[in-house]
Amino acid sequence: MWENIARRLEGSLVVLEPLEPGHEQGLFQAAQDPGIWQYLPFDAGGTHSPAETRAAFGSWFEAALAASEKGNEVAFATLDAGSGRPIGSTRYLALRPAHRGLEIGWTWLTPSAWGMGANVEAKLLMLEHAFGSLGCVRVEFKTDARNERSRGALAALPARFEGIFRKHMIVRGGRYRDSAYYSILDDEWPEVRENLRRRLAG
Repeated sequence: MWENIARRLEGSLVVLEPLEPGHEQGLFQAAQDPGIWQYLPFDAGGTHSPAETRAAFGSWFEAALAASEKGNEVAFATLDAGSGRPIGSTRYLALRPAHRGLEIGWTWLTPSAWGMGANVEAKLLMLEHAFGSLGCVRVEFKTDARNERSRGALAALPARFEGIFRKHMIVRGGRYRDSAYYSILDDEWPEVRENLRRRLAG
């Protein structure tokens, strides 16, 4: 089943396509707002965000492609379903097929797509693929403990809060990041799926 993890996932608002070189320019344009990158643990050589320079974004993009090619992660371009325009990116991470688990993370959207249902549908597509096609029993998420926007979105899925990993990561500037962990289990998935569908219908 897991050999099909990297496939196109289509919704009515967004389409998730496995990342490829042709997505780079559109994603660079979508990534310009520094607020997108405030809590993401990137290494962009001292720049404020990967999108601050073309070279910095190229490094971020190549790293995402390389991780996908090695099979360590599966990076997607998030496209507007109507226009096909790139509006963000997301990934499957921490792939554990032997234990039927993975993480969803590295998710960002251009601010014009915030609050428009794009993130809700993208999560629905990724979770349906994980629990349905891949047979996962656990999907996890982590975010900077200070990122109230992300934590609110995870709680609204709803994903269950599992606690704070203190001093979990060293991020730019040498700062220690505490990470908040959340998860959804297979027996919780039907309720989460119905909630996401209700939100999209509303």
